Amino acid sequence: MLWQLVGLSILGSIGGLIGGVVLIMRKNPFTHSQSLLMVSFAAGVMLATAFLDILPEAGDPNWLAILSGIVFLFLLEKSLIWYHHHGDDCNSHTPLMITMGDTLHNFIDGIVMGATFLANPATGLVTTLAIIALEIPHEMADFGVMLSLGWSKKKVFLTNFVSASVSIVGAVGVYYFGIVPLSLLLSFAGGMFIYLACSDLIPELHHAHIKAPVTNNFLQIIVFGLGIVLVSVLGFILD
Repeated sequence: MLWQLVGLSILGSIGGLIGGVVLIMRKNPFTHSQSLLMVSFAAGVMLATAFLDILPEAGDPNWLAILSGIVFLFLLEKSLIWYHHHGDDCNSHTPLMITMGDTLHNFIDGIVMGATFLANPATGLVTTLAIIALEIPHEMADFGVMLSLGWSKKKVFLTNFVSASVSIVGAVGVYYFGIVPLSLLLSFAGGMFIYLACSDLIPELHHAHIKAPVTNNFLQIIVFGLGIVLVSVLGFILD
């Protein structure tokens, strides 16, 4: 089970870097509308994973732990330790700040993957896929900021690769040193997923609503629904 958990966390680490690698390899950058579609998909996946996989797996979800997960991320963002980068808002952040925030982010992702996998390997896999869906647009933004500040493609990739690898430490740490009951960890993780979807992703879609074409707004709704359907189908198949 340990090596399966390590393999799963490696999948989550590498999968999250796909967005950045694609950004480096593409000749033409992604349009804002294309980026919003990826954010829509990630929002649907995160919400569905929280409500259809993580929280049900907790058995009797602990509402205080769910609230704690939401408050925890809120405080991290308010204290400027946690960074989520969207579009031009990233230009004021330095690569060091981005890397520090992402490293903490990836460590927490590893803990979530480890906890859900120990509760149910199928839930762990769905959770990992949800984290990948979330990380792809975020890594694209991070890569873009670092490149715009003059970092070489090799340096940007290696920095983000090392940062992403920290998720393995978080996952293995839960396996060896986890002393918190899994039901509490899962409830806490569910709260964090709900916060990420409702505080980071969905508001970005609303913020861009005025500027986005009507067709793109319609596509966002469809892609959002596809994310929910995908998680539902995966959960059914894996169970």
